Amino acid sequence: MEPAKLTNHKKGGRLENPYLPYPVRIDDVIVETEDKNLKTFKLVFLNPEDENKFAYEAGQFAELSVAGQGEIPIGIASSPTEKGFLMFTVNKVGLVSSYMHSMQAGDIMGVRGPLGNWYPWEQMEGKNVVIIGGGFAFTTLRSAIIYMLDPANRKKFNEIHVIYGARTPGMLLYRDELMEWEKRDDIHMHITVDGTDDPDWQYNTGFVPTITEQKAPQGNDDTYAIVCGPPIMIKFTQPVLDNLGYDHDHIIMSLENRMKCGIGMCGRCNLGKEFVCKDGPIFTLLEINQTPKEY
Repeated sequence: MEPAKLTNHKKGGRLENPYLPYPVRIDDVIVETEDKNLKTFKLVFLNPEDENKFAYEAGQFAELSVAGQGEIPIGIASSPTEKGFLMFTVNKVGLVSSYMHSMQAGDIMGVRGPLGNWYPWEQMEGKNVVIIGGGFAFTTLRSAIIYMLDPANRKKFNEIHVIYGARTPGMLLYRDELMEWEKRDDIHMHITVDGTDDPDWQYNTGFVPTITEQKAPQGNDDTYAIVCGPPIMIKFTQPVLDNLGYDHDHIIMSLENRMKCGIGMCGRCNLGKEFVCKDGPIFTLLEINQTPKEY
């Protein structure tokens, strides 16, 4: 898989400073989960021309910056088919993300990007696509789903299956959209939770690897799997996909959790000879298996 490397700030022969973020305004803040540790930020560019410069593909990430606090790499949750805004879902885990959780609509911050490569859309045209996600790693997967379901793109892909799980119903992201997708007849939704005592829960109960084994179609030359989630989910999902017959060059992984500076300068995201932020974050499982093991 060799999707083009779209390095931000280099368009039409113009090379701009890759360290300078675009100024954006927080347009809306949505609390996603019952523990309130995950919030989605809807951002709009202060300068309309910057939106055209920020030309991205589903699967890429960006650096979110707050003056005086620092910056963090976050996958882009909006789709390039959604115009006029960017969306990022931020987990409250550190200095910058915690500060962002205290920010409100109208506050100003920065976005640097887009960075990294993206899901191999041209390669997957005419194929079945199985999206497998868990927890808050569903951000770029939301971008992918919105992109594929867009009327201009839906006919490019065959069957679409989505297997998405969280610990409890209250920890699922984008719940309104999940329910909307559930009602459609051009996408197969398999929503699951680890466990619940909610008598009104009408979807699956079980870990993502188990539901993948039960619901995912068999692997073949016409089927790709996109996997993004916590390491433990990925660890137990890989053997399931092997048993279902998925070739490792048809299993697409996102390693966005290894992002650091975003432009390969800090040297903290290397995977063998590759820099995840420049050569990834999207790799096939075959490519990952060809890199030196860390342990």
